[in-house]
Amino acid sequence: MSDAGVRAVTAWRWRDGIATPAADRVAVEEPLEVRVNGAAFAVVMRTPGDDLALAAGFLLAEDVVRTAAEIGAIERCDDVEDEARGNVLNVTVTGEATARLGVRLGERRQIIATAACGLCGRRTIESLQTRVARVGGAWTVPAAIVLGLPEALRATQAAFDATGGIHASALCDRDGRVQLMAEDVGRHNALDKIVGRALLDGRVPLDDHLLVVSGRSSYELVQKALLAGVPLVAGVSAPSSLAVALAHETGITLCGFVRGQTMNVYTHPQRIAG
Repeated sequence: MSDAGVRAVTAWRWRDGIATPAADRVAVEEPLEVRVNGAAFAVVMRTPGDDLALAAGFLLAEDVVRTAAEIGAIERCDDVEDEARGNVLNVTVTGEATARLGVRLGERRQIIATAACGLCGRRTIESLQTRVARVGGAWTVPAAIVLGLPEALRATQAAFDATGGIHASALCDRDGRVQLMAEDVGRHNALDKIVGRALLDGRVPLDDHLLVVSGRSSYELVQKALLAGVPLVAGVSAPSSLAVALAHETGITLCGFVRGQTMNVYTHPQRIAG
């Protein structure tokens, strides 16, 4: 992530009852308005950077677009006030995506997706399975590779090094090498950024890749992995019950508490070799 995602601040540090001013850095959080075919669709609270990929990944997760061919253009809007300049995008969608857009706009009011939001429970496991029943990936990967994923991700986290307060996701090959990574104040945004980049590059479905996330594995993160076709998700913290249920039903190997030489494999352990 560029320095645009980090901001210098002054903090008062307390040590032994004495407060002294000190320079510090925090992760930037700003709103990104996403318009689709000129219509307001959502406002996402994100860390600036990889905005075009974020918009593409977000619209894939929202089932507006399903392929890169349905995205005509992603452009920054100039018809905005100065304070919003650079924080408004318009995505032009074509083909069947225009019909899905009409359905989505009819389903929802404009939402503010906070760093803790995501799909907000709007879709059930059953409705997701009508679109993507199961992931591919009839392969196995050594446990040592999976155990090494958090360290591979951590080595790329420049903004976390600077701030200590930002999430990250990485897409890795089956040898555990990072192919794409993103940092963001929102866990969902970080994943949308890498999925969106892969979508725009014509690489989805990602059925030959592994995904590692820096925090817990929620339903929304597993849902995004499913729509991108990723067969294995590794998190450094715990999964939720609905994340486990979705991974079980759709063939995703879900690993949690991946730390050092230990991990819990909650679903489809046959994909991991000893």
